[in-house]
Amino acid sequence: MKPKQKAKHKVIALIPARGGSKGVPKKNVYPLAGYPLIAYSIAAAKLASGIERVIVSTDNEEIAEIARHYGAEVPFLRPAEYATDTSKDIDVIKHVLEWFSAHEKHHPDYLIYLRPTTPLRDPRHIEEAIGLLQKSASSTSLRSGHEIRESPYKLFGIQDGHFTGLFPDDPRPEYYDLPRQTFPPVYQPDGYVDILVTKHIIDSSSLHGPKILAYTSPDTGEIDSKEDFRFTEYNLEKTAWDIYEYLKKNFPKK
Repeated sequence: MKPKQKAKHKVIALIPARGGSKGVPKKNVYPLAGYPLIAYSIAAAKLASGIERVIVSTDNEEIAEIARHYGAEVPFLRPAEYATDTSKDIDVIKHVLEWFSAHEKHHPDYLIYLRPTTPLRDPRHIEEAIGLLQKSASSTSLRSGHEIRESPYKLFGIQDGHFTGLFPDDPRPEYYDLPRQTFPPVYQPDGYVDILVTKHIIDSSSLHGPKILAYTSPDTGEIDSKEDFRFTEYNLEKTAWDIYEYLKKNFPKK
């Protein structure tokens, strides 16, 4: 009798891309070095081993058509109420899971959440993050973040016109003047890679849960303005990126 094989996890990349954008109109499909912004996240998911499908959640037909062209699935359009400036990620995710339950009678084990506004990713980092979470039975999600230079302990708020430390309960006199190395490293969450455990979301109705596995990511920048597009294009040209080579090979520029 053959030994029972371990069940394979269903791992699906989910790329959220609503049509509205105030800073840069049509930001998710705005051209970056000859390709729409969303194409870079699709390429990263396609190149990362272990990801079975790439799905885009959008409310916009133009984005849907472009996403399909670059190899993603768009099996539904997101309802307008989940595509506003104030829409929460949890609502977007719940809509996706409801669609899976209704149309495919199951849901994936993991959702690899890749925001288009962080286009520069190394697919090997995504693979590494997936492996780390799959090995951590107690973690309820994974989030990426990069170390920031300035500790919040050295920052000030303003009260009654005077600078004041952000940690008034710290017993050290003028703690904000201590050397930077005195304080523990701090990390800023970014959009490099988030991994959501769908069982936890369904059971608790919370997105990340109490045990967020930390993945230290490189700071490759996020795009919020046209200046960010120009800076990112500079990074694409000066450094070899597998995602950019993939796009040029499979979707030659016209």
